[in-house]
Amino acid sequence: MLPDIENLLRLQEADKEIRRLQDEIAELPKRVAAIEQKLAGTKAQLEKAQASVKADEAARRKYETSIQDLRGKISKYRDQSLDVKTNDQYKALLHEIQFAEKEIGAAEDKILELMLNTDTREKEVKAAQAELKAETAEIEKEKADAHDRTAEDEKQLKEWRGKRDQMRAGIDADLLRHYERVSKFRGTGISEAFDHKCMACQVMLRPQTYNEVRTGQHAVVCDSCQRILYFNPAHELAANKPAAPRPRRHHPKMDAKQAWYYRAEFGEAGEVYLCFIKDHGQSSRRVYDIHNGRQIGDILVRGGEYHIAFPEDLADAIRLNGSWEEKELEAWGSELPMVVLDALLADLEAARAEASAGSHAKPPTVPTQQAAS
Repeated sequence: MLPDIENLLRLQEADKEIRRLQDEIAELPKRVAAIEQKLAGTKAQLEKAQASVKADEAARRKYETSIQDLRGKISKYRDQSLDVKTNDQYKALLHEIQFAEKEIGAAEDKILELMLNTDTREKEVKAAQAELKAETAEIEKEKADAHDRTAEDEKQLKEWRGKRDQMRAGIDADLLRHYERVSKFRGTGISEAFDHKCMACQVMLRPQTYNEVRTGQHAVVCDSCQRILYFNPAHELAANKPAAPRPRRHHPKMDAKQAWYYRAEFGEAGEVYLCFIKDHGQSSRRVYDIHNGRQIGDILVRGGEYHIAFPEDLADAIRLNGSWEEKELEAWGSELPMVVLDALLADLEAARAEASAGSHAKPPTVPTQQAAS
């Protein structure tokens, strides 16, 4: 293998790690905003409980003031009744006294009702205060952890950028420019040539091109995706070894909370993995590029079981084994780790082999013409 190719492979690994760190650092404001939004909801709940207590206190004072005013009127009417000259005047004052006493009774009933609600309101306030205190401590820890993680990422990013600058110095300038130009648009600038294909875009190589890559005398690029090609003889030797008996494939449960599928064609994205998660009457869908593990588009959520919510996505799809915690998916962010991609690919190959053995037909083939990411 040419020294420049070896250096480019190391450079590509550095670039991938730099992108991962940059993405993780860029996620910090979103993580902090989500944390603060959670705390804001608890604060709003406390403020609502406190406002209810204040409203009840204000209403109680209003009724107490009204009772004092009504008692003052009753006292006034009784004093006036001593000086009346006619029976009609006395009856009128007596009617006013009775009406005022009735209003006092109604106000006292309201005060009693408010007093009965006081205990409930105070319990709500105390519960909200305790929840806010506990949540504030937890959230402050989460924010501190997020900032610490970002500080560590920034430190590592600085180190990787320093390593990258050193790697670039050892690569032919023209080859380096080509690699960086393709990486900018494709995400990667170098790809392995294996089994007469470019493993990044899955397009078959011309025999002459494949032989030139195998000889390793000069740099060769893929005619389809323009990535720089390299050949690893160890992979070819491993592929030519007699295949060991394949263990019987485990079939995923149909009612599992999480389901993974493979689609050979998914719009302009080409080959993808689909991840469906059921949760409280809803289903979410994530889409990942099969080659680099990057998430395509946003997470889509619909009501109902996933096979009812996303029937159009399951056409011609192959069910795969795969189950990871949702918090792991969140931690991976916008790119699946290589260990997950390897596990899904291994199960996809097992599913194809199983289908071939069962039908005595040629297993599904990977489309050769695919838009490279």
